Amino acid sequence: MNTSSPSSNRHHKTVIFALLTAMIILLLECFAFNLQFWSTLGASRDSVSALNSLGPGLSRQKDGTLLVTDPTSAFLTTQSDGSSPYIRIDPAESTFRFTSPSQVLGFADTSQNMEGAPKGKSKSPLTSFHIRVDAAGHASPVRSVSTGISNSRYLRLPYLNSAPRTTDIKVWVDEPAGTRVDITAVHANVRVPFHASWGRVAAMVAFVALLALWMPSSALWRIRLDTSSIRQRLAFVGFMLVISAFAVLLIAQSIWTAGSSAFRKPGNYTYDFNQYGHMADSLLHGRASIDLPVPNALKSASNPYDPQTREMLLAQGVTPIYWDYSFYRGHWYSYFGVLPALLIFVPYRLVTSLFVPGGLMLPSGAAVVVLLSAFVLFGSLLVIRLLKLMNPKTSLATVSMAITMLLLGSQAGYLAFRMNFYSVPFAASLFLSAMGLWFWIGSAGYQDAPSRRHMIAMGTAPSLSWPHLAAGSLCLAANLGCRPTFVLVALLAFPIFWPQIRAIFAKSSSKEKPGKRKAVIGALTAVLLPALAVALPLCIYNAVRFGSPIDFGERYQITVADMTHYRNSLTNLLPTLGYYLFLPLRFSHEFPFLAINPTPLASWSYAEPLVGGLFVLCPALLLVALLLMPSIRRRIRRSGLLRIVLAALPLALLLLLIDIVKGGIGWRYMIDFGWLVTLAALVVAGAILGDARSCRNTTPLDGSSPLSDCQESASLLQRNPCNQFEKLRFHHRSASRALQPRLDWRCVAVRLFMLLLLLLSIAVAFLNIFVPGREDALTRTNPALFQIIAAWFVV
Repeated sequence: MNTSSPSSNRHHKTVIFALLTAMIILLLECFAFNLQFWSTLGASRDSVSALNSLGPGLSRQKDGTLLVTDPTSAFLTTQSDGSSPYIRIDPAESTFRFTSPSQVLGFADTSQNMEGAPKGKSKSPLTSFHIRVDAAGHASPVRSVSTGISNSRYLRLPYLNSAPRTTDIKVWVDEPAGTRVDITAVHANVRVPFHASWGRVAAMVAFVALLALWMPSSALWRIRLDTSSIRQRLAFVGFMLVISAFAVLLIAQSIWTAGSSAFRKPGNYTYDFNQYGHMADSLLHGRASIDLPVPNALKSASNPYDPQTREMLLAQGVTPIYWDYSFYRGHWYSYFGVLPALLIFVPYRLVTSLFVPGGLMLPSGAAVVVLLSAFVLFGSLLVIRLLKLMNPKTSLATVSMAITMLLLGSQAGYLAFRMNFYSVPFAASLFLSAMGLWFWIGSAGYQDAPSRRHMIAMGTAPSLSWPHLAAGSLCLAANLGCRPTFVLVALLAFPIFWPQIRAIFAKSSSKEKPGKRKAVIGALTAVLLPALAVALPLCIYNAVRFGSPIDFGERYQITVADMTHYRNSLTNLLPTLGYYLFLPLRFSHEFPFLAINPTPLASWSYAEPLVGGLFVLCPALLLVALLLMPSIRRRIRRSGLLRIVLAALPLALLLLLIDIVKGGIGWRYMIDFGWLVTLAALVVAGAILGDARSCRNTTPLDGSSPLSDCQESASLLQRNPCNQFEKLRFHHRSASRALQPRLDWRCVAVRLFMLLLLLLSIAVAFLNIFVPGREDALTRTNPALFQIIAAWFVV
C-alpha cells in the first residue's frame, strides 16, 4: 500500500521537473546553441595569408587598424576552400597572435599616422562598426560587428555551401571616410570556438520559471489572494526588494557614469539634456527662467519659432540655439513639468552641496529609475486592489499575470529603455496616477462605519474615507506639474464614486438633510483643498513665466515646426489612430527579427519610428474586446468595476486624440493612454480566469455526476443479477470513478490562452528593445550589449 503523503509526492515531482529542466537546458546550451562549433570541427583553418589584400579605399595604419579613405572601394579580400561557411574578423590584438608586429608595418605610436583622415574625425579606432560581405555572387545585408565580443566576429555565409570549392570573398567596411576601424585581417575556413553563455542560460531558466508559475496546473492557481496574509505580504515585499535592488544598481551606475549631456556642433543646434538639472538650479536661485546664454540675433528675430529663420541664423554662426527648450521673450524655459525638479533634482543638489561646492546635477536617468520603481509599487497595489474587488477569490497566478500586463501595456519598458529627460514627466505621472487611483478606490471600498471619525457617510451608499479622498486628489492634481494631460484621469471620480454621487441627489427626509449637507461639504473639502494646494502654485508659476496660469510653454518650444501655429492635419487623424493602436509588426531575417514599420501620412507630422501599435506590442490587451460579451460585463458589473472599466476606455481614446492633434506620432505618447487600456484589460482577465481553484473537478462536462452514475448502475445490477465477480468489478469501477478528478478543459484552455498571450507580449517587448532604427537604438548607444544578446540567437 502506498503510504506517501500528497506533499511528498509533490516534492518528488518538483525535483524530477527541476532535473529534467536542467538536463534540457544543458543539452540546448551545449549542442543546439553551439552548432557552429560542432559543424566546423572539420574546418581546414587554412588562410591565404596572415594579412589580406586591401582595396584602394582602405589604408593600413602602424598599429594594424584600417583607415577608410574611400567608402566606394573600402574592402578586404580572402579565399574560402569550402571547409567552413564562417569567416572571422580579427582586430589588431588578435592578429598579432598569428604574425609579428613588424609584418603589420611596424607596431608604433599611431598618433603620427592619420594621413588622409578628414579633420574633425576621431583618431580612436571603432570597435563597433558595419560590414558587408560579397561571396559566390551574393551580397549579404549590412551587419554590425563588435570586435570586443568574440561571437560577433564570426559571420556565417550560408551561400558558400553551393559555391565552388575555392571562392573569393570580399569584405566591405561600410563606414564614412576618415573612420578608423579595429580590423587587421579577415580569415576564412575558420573553426568557431565552443561558447557557453550564462546570460542565455539565465534567460532559459527565467522562461521555464514563468511556465512553472503560470501553467494551468501550477500551485499559484490554487492559492487565493489574501491581502491579510503575512506570507503573501512578505512575498510582495520580497518582490519589491528585488525591484529596489535593481533600481539602486541602475541609479548608482547612472550617477557614476554621468558625463556631459550637452552637445554642440558648428552650424547646428545645441542639444542639452540637462533640462531638469537647469530647472533645479533656477528654483534654488529664485529664477523662473533657465540661466542659459541667449544670442542677440535670436532675440531680435522676427519669428524665432520658424525653423527656416533658425536655419538661417545657424548658417550665419549664431549659437547657441538650444533644441527642445522653450524660448519666450528673450529667455530660455522648459515646458516640462516642474514638480520632478522640485521633489528630486533640488534635494539631490542640496545634499551633494554638503560634499561638493555648489552641489551636483542629478542625471535624468537616475530620476527615471526612482519614479518607475514607485510606479511598479503603486501600480502593483492598484492591480491587487482592483482584482480583489473584481473577485475576492482570485488566485495569485491571476495577480502575477495582471501585474505583468500592467508593466507591459503601460509601456513602462520604453521609459526604462530611454532614460533621458523626456521620460521623467511620463514616469512621474504614471506613478502619481496609479497612487491616486489606489487611494480613491480604497476610499470607496470601506463599509459604513459612522463611529470612525475619518469616515464620511453618504446615505445608503458605502462610506468614504476622507484621508484617502484627500491623498488621491493631491496625487492626481500633481500631474499638472508633471504631464498635464494626466489630470484628466481625475474624471474617473464619477464612475468610482457614482454610488455616493447618486446618494447625494437622492430624496431625503428633513431630518437627514443636515447630515447629508455636512457629508457633502466634507467630501468636497477633502477633494478640492488638496487639489487646489497643488494647482494654485503651479498656475502662479506658469503665470510668472508665460503670463497665463494654464500656459505650460509647449507652444514656444524650439523644435521641428513652429508650434505657435502647428496643428496636425485632420487627414492624418484616422491613419495616426490606426498606427498608434494596430500598426503591425514588420519581421526581418536577423536578430532582433523585428524592424521599424513605416507610418506614411498624407501631410507632414512629427513621427517617431515605431515597431508596432499598442495592441500589437502587448497582445494581452486584446482582452478588452471581450467586453462585447454580455456574460463578461455581467461578471464585472457584480463587482462594481464595470463603470470604471467602461469610463477608462473613452478616457484613453480622448488622451490619444489629444496626442495626435498636439504631438503627432511618438512612442512615448502611448504611455498617456496605454495604461488605462491595460487597467480595463486586466479587470477582464480577472473576470475570465475566475476563482482560485484546480482545473480538475468531479463533475463531468455533460452535467452528470459520478454518484448518480453509480446509483443508476447499481439499480441496473439489482434488476439483472450476476455473479460475485461482476459485483466486485462494479464496486471497484464505481469507487474509482467517484474519486478520480476530471479535467475541466475550459479552465485549461482559458489559462493556456492567457499564458500564450503574455509570453507573446513579453517576447515582443524584449525584442523591440534591440530594433535598429528606433530612437536611441542600442546599435548606436550600446553596440556591445546588442552584439552580446544577438549572439544568443546565432546557431
